[in-house]
Amino acid sequence: MTELATMDFHPRPQSGDAKPWAFPAPERGTLDNGLTVLRCHRPGQQVVAVEVLLDAPLDAEPAGLDGVATIMARAFSEGTDKHSAEEFAAELERAGATLDAHADHPGVRLSLEVPASRLAKGLNLIADALRAPAFADSEVERLVTNRLDEIPHELANPSRRAAKELSKELFPPDARMSRPRQGTEETVAAIDSAAVRGFYEKHVRPATATAVVVGDLTGIDLDALLGDTLGAWTGSSAEPRPVPPVTADDTGRVVIVDRPGAVQTQLLIGRVGPDRHDRVWPAQVLGTYCLGGTLTSRLDRVLREEKGYTYGVRAFGQVLRSAPDGTGAAMLAISGSVDTPNTGPALEDLWTVLRTLAAGGLTDAERDVAVQNLVGVAPLKYETAAAVASTLADQVEQHLPDDYQATLYRQLAATGTVEATAAAVSAFPVDRLVTVLVGDAAQIKAPVEALGIGEVTVVAAE
Repeated sequence: MTELATMDFHPRPQSGDAKPWAFPAPERGTLDNGLTVLRCHRPGQQVVAVEVLLDAPLDAEPAGLDGVATIMARAFSEGTDKHSAEEFAAELERAGATLDAHADHPGVRLSLEVPASRLAKGLNLIADALRAPAFADSEVERLVTNRLDEIPHELANPSRRAAKELSKELFPPDARMSRPRQGTEETVAAIDSAAVRGFYEKHVRPATATAVVVGDLTGIDLDALLGDTLGAWTGSSAEPRPVPPVTADDTGRVVIVDRPGAVQTQLLIGRVGPDRHDRVWPAQVLGTYCLGGTLTSRLDRVLREEKGYTYGVRAFGQVLRSAPDGTGAAMLAISGSVDTPNTGPALEDLWTVLRTLAAGGLTDAERDVAVQNLVGVAPLKYETAAAVASTLADQVEQHLPDDYQATLYRQLAATGTVEATAAAVSAFPVDRLVTVLVGDAAQIKAPVEALGIGEVTVVAAE
C-alpha cells in the first residue's frame, strides 16, 4: 500500500492588535513670497500629491465672461515662457506626472501627482505654469472651442440639466451661483486670451494662494525645493476677497424640464443649508447618510428594493462656499432617476419616507451602520496621498482648522440617533424643497400636481 505524502503547512498568520487611526495633521508654513504651505509626510506614499489653491472665485469673473476661470485653469498646462504646449505636455510625461486644474465657486485649484523621485521636476513645471503661463491666442481659442462643444452634451445629460435648473431656481439671477459654473455658450464665446490674462493678473498671486504637499518626503529637502520652485513665483500682495453671503429661495415647488418621449425621469430635490462651520454638520452628515447615503438607506430600501422604481436614490450634502462667519452654504439634495410611468408614485413614496422620518425617527441600528460606514472605513479612504491632499485642500478652501477632519470623525462617532434624526428632518423639510424633474411633461405633470408638493411649472429642455 502506497504511503500518502504529508505536507507541512506554513503557520497561519495571526491578526495583530488594532492601531488607533486619525486623519493626518499637516505642518503649516509660509514661503518668502507669501505662499502658504501645508505639508504632510506619509511614509510609503511614493507618489506625491500637490494641490495649489488660488483665490480666484467664480463670483470674481467679469460680467458677461462666465467661464473665464475655467478657461484659465485649463490654459495653465498649455505652455509657459519656457515651453510650448506640446513641450509642456512632454515634460510632464517624462516626469511621470499628471496635472489637472478646475474652477469652482471658492476658487481655482491645480492638482499635481508626481513620483517622489521626480518631485523637483514636477514642482518646477507647476511653478512655471503659475509664474508665467503663455495664454497663447491659439491655445485659448482651442480651449474655448472645446468648451463650446461640451455644452450641448451637458444639456443633453439629464442629471447635468437638472443641476443647472436647480441652481437657477434656488439662487437670484444676479448671483453667480444661479448660473453654470463653466459658463454658457454666450459667455464662453466672448472669452479670448486677453480676458484670460486679465483675470489671471487680477486674481492669481502667491500671497493669496496655498500649496498642499503630501507624500513620502524621506530624504527630500522640501524647504529648499519649494524655495527654488514655487518660491520663485512673485506677485503683489493683496487682501483676501470678501465672501458675499449666499441667499436662496427654497419655497416648495416643482419644475419639469420637458423631454418629450423620455422613458425615465431624472429627479433632483434640493435646498440650501448650513456649511461645515455650523455645529449641526456632523449630525447632518450622519442623518443624511441614513436617509440616502448607501444601498441600505431608507430611500433605497423603499424606492429600489420594495417598489423597484429605480436603480438607486442618493441623499447628500455638498458645500458650495464656506465662511467662518456663517454666510457659507451647502447644497442639500436627493437625486436619482425613475421610470416615467412611476414618477408620481415614486415621488409620493419619497415624501412618505421624509414624513415618516419626521414622525418616527431613525433607529439605533441605522445610526450604527452609518457610523461604521463613515468612520470605520476612513483609513481605507485615505490610503493615497492624493486623497489626503484633496481633503486638506478642501479644509483650506472652506476656511477650516487643520485638524477639522480628525475632529469630524470623533464627532460622528459621538453623535446619537436623536441628534442625527433631528438634523436630517431639518435638512429635508417636506414643505421647503425645490423639485426638478427632467422628463416627459405630458406624462408626469398631472400625477405630480396631484401630490400637492408645490406649484408645478414646465420649461423647455433647450
